[in-house]
Amino acid sequence: MNKILRVIFVIGVLGNATAWAVEGDSTVLATGFDYSSGKYGSANTTDILSIPVVGIYKTGLWAFKLTVPYVRISGPGDVLPNGMRIKAATTTKSTKSTTHSGLGDIVAAATYNVYTESEGNPGVDLTGKIKFGTASTSLGTGQNDYAVQVDVYQSFDRFTPMAALGYEILGSPAGVDMNNVVYGSLGGDYKFTDQTNGGLIMRLAQKPSAIGADQRELSAYINHKLDEHLNISGYVLKGYSDGSPDSGFGVMVSSKF
Repeated sequence: MNKILRVIFVIGVLGNATAWAVEGDSTVLATGFDYSSGKYGSANTTDILSIPVVGIYKTGLWAFKLTVPYVRISGPGDVLPNGMRIKAATTTKSTKSTTHSGLGDIVAAATYNVYTESEGNPGVDLTGKIKFGTASTSLGTGQNDYAVQVDVYQSFDRFTPMAALGYEILGSPAGVDMNNVVYGSLGGDYKFTDQTNGGLIMRLAQKPSAIGADQRELSAYINHKLDEHLNISGYVLKGYSDGSPDSGFGVMVSSKF
């Protein structure tokens, strides 16, 4: 699932940090889609569709999340999800396009609310994540990846600025040496009504390999609570580097129990 869509999903489902301390245990199930298209520095376009099934269990100051995606990739076969290039960029449009689909990489994550947000004090979350190499080599690297991330946010009435910084250890498939990468995001969320919020997020990441490129992408999102248990979120994305898609959009619907 696209990293921006994950951020929107967490904002919509968990809300601000005060929810950690007062809501008790809860379970969330969600699904939706994430579509992106881009050339990633080559002459050919790669289209990626992801349809994830997501489960979150929150207890106390902890939240545990599991994502199982269906992935479909159409293109020259040199780009994997999240803009990861596994072959040198092509310079001609004559390259044959192929389509592969199936189970993507399953991702498990655990988040701990280190500091609960209060008036004058920011909230801080710490997340550890494992991406298992469950996808075929046409849909993933076949290797496990590991990441740790810290999120900081502070509400000022209806506006909440937020920032994240992470470090990811990437497994190297045969023939490609992957780099460990530093990534981060900066954004702001605005609460339009008690049911609707939205905002902007800018994401940056180092290039994952010598033949890859850094990532720079800006997303605008909207989130709406249909009722106490049902939530819908959507976003649009614009990429500004060869490591990011040229454009993308996604929708997620979640239900809390």
